Amino acid sequence: MCRILVIDDEEQARAAVARRLSRDGYEVKCAASEEEGLDVIKSNEMPFDIVVTDMVMESPDSGLEILKAAFARDIFTEVIVLTAYGNVANAVECMKRGAFDYVEKNIPGIDVYELLTLKVQQAMDHRKSSVNTIRRLDQAVKPR
Repeated sequence: MCRILVIDDEEQARAAVARRLSRDGYEVKCAASEEEGLDVIKSNEMPFDIVVTDMVMESPDSGLEILKAAFARDIFTEVIVLTAYGNVANAVECMKRGAFDYVEKNIPGIDVYELLTLKVQQAMDHRKSSVNTIRRLDQAVKPR
């Protein structure tokens, strides 16, 4: 089962994302701040498959701090940055640092929760592909 951590300081947004992803069959855990999210990432028994994080919480770079912590724990964790304050510079920086995607919360005419569900599925497919590639590589270099 896919394990997802949702980090957002807006209670309604966090609850709505968690509810939607849970309904789609994912195991979802939530954190209400950058600090709490960092603690959950570091202390959780197993690394998360996917982290969905708000960009701006305690600081304008909260999402980048979450991204770094998630990758430090497991390089294969896929991070989706969800933000109400989207801008090109932020998006480019997140993608350069390895975020799977960057999604604005307020896209006119778009159901963001439907879009997020699609992005989560794509991220999970990408994670599985990356892990399988490393396994095949590992098997290919092992002496027989």
